[in-house]
Amino acid sequence: MTFGIWLTFLLAACLVSLSPGAGAINTMNSGMTHGVRATLPTILGLQLGYAIQILVVAVGLGALLASSTTAFLVIKWIGVAYLVWLGIQKWRTSGAVAIQGRAESAPHRQFWQAALVNLTNPKATVFLVALFPQFIAMGEPAASHAGQLLVMGVTLLGVDVLVMGGYAVLASQFKAFITSASRMRIVNRVFGSFFILAAGVLALYRRA
Repeated sequence: MTFGIWLTFLLAACLVSLSPGAGAINTMNSGMTHGVRATLPTILGLQLGYAIQILVVAVGLGALLASSTTAFLVIKWIGVAYLVWLGIQKWRTSGAVAIQGRAESAPHRQFWQAALVNLTNPKATVFLVALFPQFIAMGEPAASHAGQLLVMGVTLLGVDVLVMGGYAVLASQFKAFITSASRMRIVNRVFGSFFILAAGVLALYRRA
């Protein structure tokens, strides 16, 4: 993976993590209820669930893409359609982030609850299936695919840790913002536009 392709993937990873979803809401709940420092078990738990999803998708895609160009094209267009659908859904979402107070819970309980949130999130699986093939260099040996997938997996997890930390700070400091329906409507539409734009870029992408 060249540095230029990695930078493009890094931008995609930032978009994936920044888009408000189940993991972000879980982190903000913890940040608002327990404080920023006490949110660490939640963030680490999310990464465990995310890492398992990445591993499962990477192993399956690595074997499939190494043997079939047709499979790449099918996955690519499914990914394009999914990004468009996700963008439309973001545009249609108008509510505020629902933050509810809860009693103090043990760090291990926060950890495993958060891990389950990401592990059982089908959107994460579909997004990874759509995302990975766009950055894997075809025509390379299987070992090269494994190295590329490892770099992408580490990048996704690193970015997500930083973004979830930011969400925890946001929740603890700006409750009025994230619970405002009008402001969150703007945020959702911005991300919805990004997803549709990304779909257009992927649709035009051609690989040798």
